[in-house]
Amino acid sequence: MSRKSPCIKVCMMDPDSGLCAGCYRTIEEIGNWSSMTEEERESVWRELPLRKAGNSTI
Repeated sequence: MSRKSPCIKVCMMDPDSGLCAGCYRTIEEIGNWSSMTEEERESVWRELPLRKAGNSTI
């Protein structure tokens, strides 16, 4: 199964956390998303809820 991007079209990088306020990915993850393997994408997807919970002030 191909995992779609977690982008929700709210693109704003938080300078403190280094995460996008919309999808909670790093700028590197966003830039490399199309070339990542399915395993790499799944790994990022698994981390997103934890990142969101830990950065509720974004």
